[in-house]
Amino acid sequence: MLKIPYEEIILKINESTKMNTSEIEDRIDKKMKQLSGLISREGAAHIVANELGVKIFEPLSGKLQIKNIISGMRDVETLGKVLQIYEIREFATETRSGKVASILIGDETAAIRVVMWGTQADNANKMNSGDIVKILGGYTRENNGRKELHLNDRSQLLINPKGETVGEVAAQIKSGNRKSIKDLSEADSEAELLGTIVQVFDIRFYEVCPKCSKRARPSVDLFVCSEHGNVIPAYAYVLNAVLDDGTDTIRCVFFRNQVEKLLNLSQEQLLNFRSNPAEFEAVKNEMLGTIVKLNGRPNKNSLFNRVEFVANSVDTKPNPEEEIKRLSADSS
Repeated sequence: MLKIPYEEIILKINESTKMNTSEIEDRIDKKMKQLSGLISREGAAHIVANELGVKIFEPLSGKLQIKNIISGMRDVETLGKVLQIYEIREFATETRSGKVASILIGDETAAIRVVMWGTQADNANKMNSGDIVKILGGYTRENNGRKELHLNDRSQLLINPKGETVGEVAAQIKSGNRKSIKDLSEADSEAELLGTIVQVFDIRFYEVCPKCSKRARPSVDLFVCSEHGNVIPAYAYVLNAVLDDGTDTIRCVFFRNQVEKLLNLSQEQLLNFRSNPAEFEAVKNEMLGTIVKLNGRPNKNSLFNRVEFVANSVDTKPNPEEEIKRLSADSS
């Protein structure tokens, strides 16, 4: 089902008719009373728009500007510039396992997260920030109130296609906005945090297929990959730490590359802790009190009913002069 936020319906009516917001909402209120409350406010807004001859939905074929992509669309075609690339991650549920990666793209109108499943996830290793990507056959979902564009094996992602260009991306969507932890919510699509590491948990290691990086499951004799059968597993890792910025604390989640950046250790050094976990205690203690700058996104952990912060980039040496300038600007 196609969904468009109430505020966007109001904006489209305003742009098409030049009616002010109060007049539009007055018409919507009257329509709701006329229908005796048997329709939602969004539904009444759709009816008002239709009566005024305003098209709410753009045509569902052809290339769409990112601002015109809405939840529930299928077979989406769009073009954007890569603003951020997030590393490939493995996942596993009771029914399936696989890999997923995501990127943030933007055009002159808006930005959107593109989530790539299965073999599409490998595209994350083939592109760089600033590349232009053309997407064909995507579909949209809503995640914590945010629109996302998803790609599966039937979708296409073309990197720097010949003849395609993207204008200047709106400045406000080029990077995550600095937030205080107390003001962070799961509705934020991207955010930047600055704080102090006050607690570090043990690294969790898990088996993955050395060929495709999917989760490998134990069998009678070996480990099994759903795609490559019996395998001798490789190991991936994830680390949790608590960040404090003076306003509140939050549990932060670091995967693979971000673990290496946070601890300034190589993959070989980290894998050593799998067989020698006691040696990690010194590393944990050394990290306490470290000031870090993180970019990432809040994510609701439904198992523990809490918001966590998934780090997509880590800076263990934030520039003091930049932070002083930021403080001065915020206080002026």
